[in-house]
Amino acid sequence: MNSGSSTVRKIFIVDDDAGLVRLVEKSLRREGLATASASSGQGAITWLKSGFAGLMLLDLKLPDIDGKDLIHQLSESGRHLPFIVITGQGDERVAVEMMKRGALDYLVKDVHFIEFLPAVVRRALSQLEKDARLAQAEEQARQLEKEILEVSENEQRRIGRDLHDGLGQNLTALELLSQALVGKLKLAAPGLVQPAQEITRQIRATIKQTRLLSHNLSPVPLEAEGLMLALSELAAGTEAIGGVKCEFHCPDPVLLSDPTTATHLYRIAQEAVNNSLKHAGPKNIRISLRQANGEWTLSLEDDGRGLEKVSNQKTGSGLHIMKYRAKLIGATLGIHSTPQQGVQITCSSKHKE
Repeated sequence: MNSGSSTVRKIFIVDDDAGLVRLVEKSLRREGLATASASSGQGAITWLKSGFAGLMLLDLKLPDIDGKDLIHQLSESGRHLPFIVITGQGDERVAVEMMKRGALDYLVKDVHFIEFLPAVVRRALSQLEKDARLAQAEEQARQLEKEILEVSENEQRRIGRDLHDGLGQNLTALELLSQALVGKLKLAAPGLVQPAQEITRQIRATIKQTRLLSHNLSPVPLEAEGLMLALSELAAGTEAIGGVKCEFHCPDPVLLSDPTTATHLYRIAQEAVNNSLKHAGPKNIRISLRQANGEWTLSLEDDGRGLEKVSNQKTGSGLHIMKYRAKLIGATLGIHSTPQQGVQITCSSKHKE
């Protein structure tokens, strides 16, 4: 059995009744479980500074610290662990209250206490193991989704570069040849000038479409300042549509060396802008990017109708996609809306302890 499993199978008993603790330890060891104990709240806090267990049996009435206060202190200090409440007869109401605060179960100190103890502990450990497996499976699925999306984004960037550097360059050369042909036709065959000019115009339009496709597939340059450039272009392009003022605000340089993170942030901003234009009817949109103490924040604010009037399923899907992208890069997405006063969407990197 590895050390991680040993930790999960260790039970930490916090009770000031020494005789009862000995009975509990004897009962649990017969189940193949390791035990440790403390006779006070402060003793439990001290032990948990260096000791590790998978489950705590907690007497609510300790000589120095109330059980509820102990749980609060452990949570505040980051040393919280799953627990089962041990309570005296007549205190079941308090035990139920503790379950609302996170207790997995409770045991009453009566004549059947030792008899019921192994089954309650096994049930709690089984649930914890299921929860751990589920969390691991969810994390693996999230990581797989992230990798799939990264492959997709990388492929899009590759296609975008190929369009720009390959097809785009070939079309540009073709346009130059066509322009030269028009010049020659003006002398040799004037009647063919107009159709040749139309060919040139069509080639020029195709070049424009190719560049647009290339940009949409790969909107964020790979350089560290690529996100700033892309968001600035997004704001300018949005304002060029007409009917709305869109500005990009970035008082200090924000450099992101990870192209995947930069691309997700751009897509979040793009989706937020599109949602605003389609459903909120704003006059002003403001995209902001800032960085402080190694943490970055992207935000979008508009002065439109807010989310209250928005029931369109596509809008809900857009918000879901933004939250999904934020989750993939380990960020948090916050949405604040006031009816008739606009929406604020904020995506922030999580603080690293």
